[in-house]
Amino acid sequence: MTAVASGMAVPGAAALLLLLGEVAAAAAAGCGYQSCPATHPGLLNVHLVAHTHDDVGWLKTVEQYFYGALNEVQHAGVQYILDSVVAQLAADPAKRFVYAEVAFLARWWRQQDEAMRQLVRQLVAQGRLEFVLGGWCMNDEAAAHYGPVIDQLALGRRFLRQTFGACGAPRVAWQIDPFGHAREQAALFAQMGYDGLFVGRVDHQDKAAREQLREMELLWRASGSLEPPAADLFTGILPNVYNPPSGFCWDQLCSDPPVVDGDSEENNVDTIVTSFLQIAASQAEHYRTNHIIMTMGSDFQYENANLWFKNMDKLIAHVNARQANGSRVHVLYSTPSCYLWELHRANLSWSLKTDDFFPYADGPHQFWTGYFTSRPAFKRYERLSNNFLQICNQLEAVTGPVAREGPYGPGDGSVLREAMAVAQHHDAVSGTEKQHVANDYAKQLAAGWEACQVLIANALSSISGSKENFIFCNALNVSACPLTEVASRFTVILYNPLGHRVSWPVRLPVNGASYAVMDAQGQPVPSEVIPVSDFTRQLRRDRGNATRELIFQASAPAVGFSTFTVSRLGRRDPRARLGWAPVSPQPREIQNEHVRVLFDPLTGHLKEIQNLDKSISLPVFQSFYWYNASTGNEENSQASGAYIFRPNSSEPFPVSGSKQVPTYLVKNALVQEVYQNFSSWCSQVVRLHAGQPYVELEWTVGPIPVADGWGKEIISRFETTLQTDARFYTDSNGRQIVERRRNYRPTWNLSQTEPVAGNYYPVNSRIYIKDKKFQLTVLTDRSQGGSSIFDGSLELMVHRRLLYDDNRGVGEPLGEPGADNKGLVVRGRHLVLLDTVESAADQHRLLAQQEFMAPYVVLAPGGGPSYRHGQPSLQQFSALRRELPPNVHLLTLAPWDAGTVLLRLEHQFEKGESANSSQPVTLDLLNLFSAFTITSLQEMNLAADQQREAVTRLVWNLATGPVRPRPAPRLDPRSVTLQPMEIRTFLAAVQHAEPGAGA
Repeated sequence: MTAVASGMAVPGAAALLLLLGEVAAAAAAGCGYQSCPATHPGLLNVHLVAHTHDDVGWLKTVEQYFYGALNEVQHAGVQYILDSVVAQLAADPAKRFVYAEVAFLARWWRQQDEAMRQLVRQLVAQGRLEFVLGGWCMNDEAAAHYGPVIDQLALGRRFLRQTFGACGAPRVAWQIDPFGHAREQAALFAQMGYDGLFVGRVDHQDKAAREQLREMELLWRASGSLEPPAADLFTGILPNVYNPPSGFCWDQLCSDPPVVDGDSEENNVDTIVTSFLQIAASQAEHYRTNHIIMTMGSDFQYENANLWFKNMDKLIAHVNARQANGSRVHVLYSTPSCYLWELHRANLSWSLKTDDFFPYADGPHQFWTGYFTSRPAFKRYERLSNNFLQICNQLEAVTGPVAREGPYGPGDGSVLREAMAVAQHHDAVSGTEKQHVANDYAKQLAAGWEACQVLIANALSSISGSKENFIFCNALNVSACPLTEVASRFTVILYNPLGHRVSWPVRLPVNGASYAVMDAQGQPVPSEVIPVSDFTRQLRRDRGNATRELIFQASAPAVGFSTFTVSRLGRRDPRARLGWAPVSPQPREIQNEHVRVLFDPLTGHLKEIQNLDKSISLPVFQSFYWYNASTGNEENSQASGAYIFRPNSSEPFPVSGSKQVPTYLVKNALVQEVYQNFSSWCSQVVRLHAGQPYVELEWTVGPIPVADGWGKEIISRFETTLQTDARFYTDSNGRQIVERRRNYRPTWNLSQTEPVAGNYYPVNSRIYIKDKKFQLTVLTDRSQGGSSIFDGSLELMVHRRLLYDDNRGVGEPLGEPGADNKGLVVRGRHLVLLDTVESAADQHRLLAQQEFMAPYVVLAPGGGPSYRHGQPSLQQFSALRRELPPNVHLLTLAPWDAGTVLLRLEHQFEKGESANSSQPVTLDLLNLFSAFTITSLQEMNLAADQQREAVTRLVWNLATGPVRPRPAPRLDPRSVTLQPMEIRTFLAAVQHAEPGAGA
């Protein structure tokens, strides 16, 4: 017997064999809805759901949580929870338990012997150990982009399906702790085949209104583009977030009294049963059926499961015994799916919701809108890591086994896949974890990058036919790269993960005065050399000593690469250009073929943007401000913190402190840049590359000064003359667009108590304002909080540094000291588009995907040996025979099983937002790829763990009647049609082409 917490034990081998026989006999009933316990039609049925909520990092790292280390910070050891729960379930066929976080489950599973694994398989097959959600983690819904969300859910569900078969597949999504809920997330759940969703956190005003109307359970129509019920999802709001009723917590972490029965003088059965019946009756008043759910568990509970189950056994027995005296309450062990099944059997009509559950507030001055921006550097690193992971996935799918076993050693994309999946957790990308945990998340991502770099090097050498010394310069954002700074000749490989050709500005740190750049065909490419800015020198510290930057415009084919050769020119070379364009103070304007940007010559601020293609102009003033963070010591005490945004005034302070912002201009044939210095810790470059139809704002903020005793929340604000009628628009998880109205909620009468924080929403990829003619769109390079606080304006919070904890559990201020303990410096980009309302989506849809799946630069000295004797060197490659149409995005191209790749294609426009691009589009998949031949194709659900034709979902009623799904279309690989916002997922058996065979 192996000892576990508080005297509990997990079964030894002999006991396991006996238990296996008992459990096997009980498993004949099967899993799923048919395994649900009997209920009583004439009684109030109380479904007790035994569960634990195990954060995949928060106050401790994932490792510390799993092993139970650092218990002085938080007592939590997930391995003991699973040990203890399995032992309790095996001992009593009446007990049930649900588990969500596959990151922990998979780790625990790898440590079990076969006897224990077989026992767990039996419990799952019996329906008594049920998996809910099934993701690698319980992902955040504000700061998480839909691509990584799909990936992390698919990763967890694949483990469950492979390990436990169909019984392991969850039917219910279980988002009990995320701090608000997104429309696109619900649409993704529906497309994965979930029958329902349960959430714990909704705005306190929303919840109060729903309780009064008995609308705590509803049908969420999560897409205006997909034909119902494709994105319809039954949604239930839990009564007590995810905690047990007050007084009924029986974990070792709790202090509520146990149930004492028998002849003890401590006997409290009557008191506990009476209290329970009162709570049940009160809860039932807010729900519509004779079934209610109670969550019996909380954070990291059930380490000693016997405490919980022994008291629940007594509670069930004594409450049900009251039926003999006329009580109309029946209590039972249940699961979320069994509770959902009873709601479905009730055959009621449910109210319809079409918006989302943002922002979330748990009190009048407690809006959880700060985490939309918290830890902006990690939010950017997570976004970059996904970009790199998709390139890693694509190259492994394109080249097959040679990527995993090649001349650079074993490559492994799974390290970054799992690290990215963990990073989606609602205390990871959200920025609501302790500092040492944030550091650990970043460390795990960095290990994933290293493993993927080996895989990418193997794949590139296989395709190109040359074994180069590939170099990945990860500090290009601060103009640091040892190779380019010293080499007189080097090679630039630009990989493009998008499904269409991309033109991309390459910017490399150098020390030479002039360079020649040649493309894959040996043709010269225009280039320029400019000085490294003082802004960048301050950021770089000791990571490089380049004094200049080489700029050229590179082009790369769809899902492929182009190779460029760079040579430093001597002074006597006739191609050499000595010196560069002079620096001009106080610029008045910059302009390229598409856009003109005007600046106020007196203040240095941006003042107007002109779209030259459409002959439209808009006054636009942009500057940086900071909100003074509440300390919690003022009236209505609540501090700004990692979760909560609460300024102590609705008026922000200008960062510049004065009306004038020093500026200077750098201008040449390829780029025009206006450098603005708002303060010693806030600067910006307003940039126009030749040929680009948008304005790039590259901002650098930090270290935010706090010596004055005030935490600060920094915003970039745009002010225009647009008549916006209190409306603005933000994306949902980087995909759908949702209309927002200031001081308004679509489903209840809002009492607005925080005029700034209460109007902030998550901006994952874009925010825009418009009138009847024109639209101003700002695209972000990471998730941020944003709003329109007054008509004609929009703002984005770019950084925050706070001095107080907001009392939501993390237990430390959001200080982010940075590497030098002086405060974190963050650099990022906003892309600004001015267009007509009718044409705006054609611009921002494609540009947002290009930001998210950006081309990536790999460097090499050049001159490496041949990969294979006689193999010619390939300077340019595309894995596609032809580009995808502009409205189609290659969401996923990734390895699956041996000889199989996972393919997801999506229509990236919403219904009706573009006259041309919102039309259906049809593709021939068999002739799409050049890197491999598709020999067979299966269409799957969005999670890729079930064939699409086998997916069945519960049908729910509205007042207008049930909405029944159409049967899945017959798959013709030569004619696959995508409707607006549709994602179609395929598993393709492939035969790879010989290295170098791509176009």
